[in-house]
Amino acid sequence: MHEKGFRVQTVTLVTTLLDAECYSLHDLADLFFARWGIETNFGHLKTTMGLDVLKCQTVHGILKELMVFALIYNLVRLVMGQAARRQQVGIDRISFIDAPRWLACARVHEELPKLVVNPHRPGRYEPRVRKRRPKPYGLMTKPMPILRKSLLNAYTS
Repeated sequence: MHEKGFRVQTVTLVTTLLDAECYSLHDLADLFFARWGIETNFGHLKTTMGLDVLKCQTVHGILKELMVFALIYNLVRLVMGQAARRQQVGIDRISFIDAPRWLACARVHEELPKLVVNPHRPGRYEPRVRKRRPKPYGLMTKPMPILRKSLLNAYTS
């Protein structure tokens, strides 16, 4: 499929949606390109909200932690939806980080201000890379007093 502004390339898409009348080539291509939005939302959960590392150590604690993240994420999306409707743009254009920043300092009965609107960038995709290099230190796998003692023993011997 050729679309102005996009490079001409061949993409092989494997799917179980076999009925060509129900699922046109254009619809499948739209679904494929919608993946960017899904990846962005996973990024908001993992990186922006800090869900990449769970803090609890029990199953019950982890379930509570996940539930809190789900509640907060849904509240942020609700605020984004209200801002998008007021500002007459799509919800995907409202800045995700701007919504929780407003929520963190909002007062009771305070009206929702205009949130930052991101530019429209159709067909955008980014490489999956890390921006920061990991530190050359090992992980903390023993209690701090034991690590201090081994460090002290290494310097004194």
